Amino acid sequence: MKHLRYFDALARHGHFGRAAEDCAVTQPALSVQVKELEQLIGATLVERGARQTQLTGLGQEFAARASQILQAVDELEDLARASQGPLSGRLRLGVIPTVAPYLLPQVIRCLSRAYPGLDLRPREAVTQKLIGDLLDANLDTAIVALPISEPSLVEVPLFDEEFVLVRPVSDAGNPVPRPEMLQEMRLLLLEEGHCFRDQALSFCNIPATAPRELMQGSSLTTLVQMVAAGIGVTLIPEMAAPVEVRSASVSLARLPRPRPTRSVGMVWRKTNPLSDQLSAIAAELAAVDRPRARFSSARRLARGRVA
Repeated sequence: MKHLRYFDALARHGHFGRAAEDCAVTQPALSVQVKELEQLIGATLVERGARQTQLTGLGQEFAARASQILQAVDELEDLARASQGPLSGRLRLGVIPTVAPYLLPQVIRCLSRAYPGLDLRPREAVTQKLIGDLLDANLDTAIVALPISEPSLVEVPLFDEEFVLVRPVSDAGNPVPRPEMLQEMRLLLLEEGHCFRDQALSFCNIPATAPRELMQGSSLTTLVQMVAAGIGVTLIPEMAAPVEVRSASVSLARLPRPRPTRSVGMVWRKTNPLSDQLSAIAAELAAVDRPRARFSSARRLARGRVA
């Protein structure tokens, strides 16, 4: 099983160093295990080049079968855990980047209190990557923006939250622009691949394929700092506001009704033997207190003026 897990990691990452990091071993140790596996089956699975590593034809077929075997073994372990009462042991939890920095501390505290024997393994990644890892059984569950609309996954809503507008401090007294007005402004967005980008474009009625010279950032922190520098405006989820506005001279404003919102929820495979326990975890997380923006014309949130 150890040989298969190391080889599976190499097949997924295509790189000995990243595979070794994923398996929490040294690169030489992982390389030795893969070499031993090749000796055991009497065939070459990996082409080792100076600049890249790729699987042989047999290696690709072997990797697909190995992944299925490992998933079946993991499900057997989960089946045993599900029969033992309160959830304990490893739980691999994926979280999207526009949720992780703001909600993960509360999630960890909540689950540590409710499930003392739980070994939580959080992982931050964009939605597409998390769904792929879920379907490949490399994650147990994930917190994402709904809907996902994947037939093989269970979707459980946790909460809805609004988007808020971030503007330069100099705009704090100006009327809040309507969605159609945002189309004409310099709107700062996350890079492609982030679901929050698509949600912001949808609210502003901007086609995702429209040719626009939009400034992009890799994180909400970057976007807010760009607004503070006077480059443009941006939208962020409300839970991010208390953290992001703290170190930036910007103003916050609620948008006109109907305000843009997103639904955040948990997803997991329908075949996961821990489904009942994951439903209980979802109920716990739905009750977690979330960070919220404070709006007042006469107060400041740290350095950021809130309008």
